[in-house]
Amino acid sequence: MAGASAISIQQKVILDTIYKVDHGEWKVLILDDGSQKLVNGVVREDDILELNITRISTSRTPRGIAIAEQCTDIERIEERRPANKEMDAVYLLSPLPHIVDCVMADLERQRYRRTFLIWTSVLRPDLQIRLDKSGMASQHIVQASVLNIDYYPRESHLITFRDPWSFPTLYHPACNHLVRQHLDELAQKLQLDHYAQYNNDFPPPSPRPRGLLVITDRSLDLFAPVLHEFTYQAMIHDLLPLIEGDKIFYKASLNQSQPGKDQEISEKDSIWVKYRHLHMKDLLDQLVQDFNAFKAQNPQFADSEDPATINGIKDMLAGLPKFQEGKEAYSLHLTMTQDAMTVFQEQRLADVASVEQSLATGLDEDYKKPKNLADQVVRLLDDDAVLFPDRLRLIIQYLLYRDGLLPTDVQKLLLHARLPSQDSEVIYNLEHLGAHITRILKDARPGAQYQFGKKEAQPPPTDGSGLSRFDPALKLVLEELSRGTLDQTIFPFTKPHLGAADGLMGQDNVSQASLRSAKPTWARTRPSASEPKQRILVFMAGGATYSESRACYEASQSLNKDIYLATSHMLTPSLYLRQVGDLSVDRRRLDLPSDRPKPRAPDHLFEKEVPPSPPVKPLEPSLDKMQKLRLNEEGLLSMPTNGSAQDRKPTLPASPSSSGRLAKDKGKDGEKKKKHHFFSSKR
Repeated sequence: MAGASAISIQQKVILDTIYKVDHGEWKVLILDDGSQKLVNGVVREDDILELNITRISTSRTPRGIAIAEQCTDIERIEERRPANKEMDAVYLLSPLPHIVDCVMADLERQRYRRTFLIWTSVLRPDLQIRLDKSGMASQHIVQASVLNIDYYPRESHLITFRDPWSFPTLYHPACNHLVRQHLDELAQKLQLDHYAQYNNDFPPPSPRPRGLLVITDRSLDLFAPVLHEFTYQAMIHDLLPLIEGDKIFYKASLNQSQPGKDQEISEKDSIWVKYRHLHMKDLLDQLVQDFNAFKAQNPQFADSEDPATINGIKDMLAGLPKFQEGKEAYSLHLTMTQDAMTVFQEQRLADVASVEQSLATGLDEDYKKPKNLADQVVRLLDDDAVLFPDRLRLIIQYLLYRDGLLPTDVQKLLLHARLPSQDSEVIYNLEHLGAHITRILKDARPGAQYQFGKKEAQPPPTDGSGLSRFDPALKLVLEELSRGTLDQTIFPFTKPHLGAADGLMGQDNVSQASLRSAKPTWARTRPSASEPKQRILVFMAGGATYSESRACYEASQSLNKDIYLATSHMLTPSLYLRQVGDLSVDRRRLDLPSDRPKPRAPDHLFEKEVPPSPPVKPLEPSLDKMQKLRLNEEGLLSMPTNGSAQDRKPTLPASPSSSGRLAKDKGKDGEKKKKHHFFSSKR
């Protein structure tokens, strides 16, 4: 999509910063575990090494001769490293206490000639004071700066902090005292005022309309994490066994005769970027059309009689050795599409999703009030083809739709579903996110209130999109925000402090002259294509879903703005249910980072360096000594002697022919012993 990519922005910041540090001189780059993950996420190592980054290490030959090598490597501050006092060092580090300890250890040893210190975000005041007061730091640190890049761009407009512990920290009852500290840490990642204090050129002058930060949390929308979504990206993350970590992989093969291998799903895959937000029904048609276009461009396939089916396409791709990269990409997406549709059919998800859409929207497929929803839910709970996790998701959505039931009615639903006992804890734990699970008999509370409005009545869909009528609440928030009708009792202004009449419509053509002046422009008239777009950053604490990510992309397109979604971590339905279930376990089982031992600088950084052992002398005689050899009085080669050196001359045992005479000489009293040289003989 159009607009600046968060990946490209972070990549440019990192490379430009390293490039500007003493440009033209060879340098050593030192990272820590956290900053290395940031760098590896957006920058290739080769791109860094091209910026005069190197490492000189010393090794020794088997004979003990020291040699210098230039290695293409980037060093880790926690690991053992050779000192190099003749080269400058660029430290790109996380602002953590034990990392500051590592830096101080390097400075005390004067490991490098000069130090250029770059932090990924702002240092805590006490850590900054420690560096400022250090005489060694002031002597060796040539330059110190802050980049504010402590985030992980996952897509062009999707950013995460890789912090799944944000959810239990915010919602677990035993973590209430940690919420303020956690929010302060999140605010530091998002706060630009502090960054502006240390960077006089920020923000730069620009005709771009003033940006906007929207802050919300997971409780904004409790339907989105449990609803079945049938757009490509959300569907495969829900239904397929993806291997998810710092990167995402799926095992796929070209055909049944070949073993599958893990293939990465990333922004480098143009097919993925193009189609990830398509509805699955549209994706299937699009893949077939693309392959037909490919056949038309390659005459060798023009006479093929194979039908343009998924299996037919995969078999034909298997015979394209010269199109290896494209072949693997198409094979991956064809396999994932086929596997997802198989699960869709086997688990009766069409029937499940039809009921889910009515519960989440409050309207049936004709956009009228649904009837007999309780009976439809019970029938699906009794259906053996519906998996237990899907039954749990159905019960949760029905409770949200009804805004709570009598405790006896909740138990009846659980009996129909035959769920494990721990799943009932998942249901009741939703109260920690603001859901109403139970109600008393005479409670006159109405059903679920849709804060951002239900869709108005529309003609029944004829394109098969009846299973995708639900829009995440976040999309409706963005639309109301753009129109200037967003309810300020739900989303009040925080900075600058504005009233409803002043803030919603804002001002036109406000430049980014200051972070603390002028009013935001939320509801400007649609800018022309040549004007820079307004940027809106949405931060959702506690995790966001792929349907909400898609909603931000769609709103960017329809509202002609650059909208970025930032969140602590991405939620799939299975992860969400597991984290909600953990809200009732003992806090000690959560393994929160705040409960772990604080990381420490490695002990080896503070050990005294052992001087290198001297090289072993070679056994071969040197040329000088060879030239000093002379014949002795017996006609043998010998070296000039001096002092006690004669006493240390080695002797060889006598030969058998002279052994008798030696014995006789030794037996004479008062007779001096003769001195024998190597290879001596009787005259």
